[in-house]
Amino acid sequence: MMGVSSWLVWLHGGFKGQKLPLAVYSFQLLLNFLWTPIFFGLHQIGLALVEILLLWTAIGATMYLFWNVNTLAAYLLVPYILWVSLATTINFYIWLYSGDSLDSMKKNA
Repeated sequence: MMGVSSWLVWLHGGFKGQKLPLAVYSFQLLLNFLWTPIFFGLHQIGLALVEILLLWTAIGATMYLFWNVNTLAAYLLVPYILWVSLATTINFYIWLYSGDSLDSMKKNA
């Protein structure tokens, strides 16, 4: 659905005509890619939480920009932002209860 969404926007002028929407889309794809190695590879739960919050914001910005070009393109991203919302919640609770939270850092200081 993400690919179809970006294709629908691309149809309205290609990369030249839709530079900002497709750039923000590309940025959120990069953030999406980076979350997995930060969370699972590096085990940096707090950093992954910050990163996924940036991802969620970038998806919202992408949806807003896509809406102005093609409303269906924006709607096609709804399942994606819902999934990332769930992943953000899980990431938050793992951070909160893993000893990686600010409270546990203060206790150890």
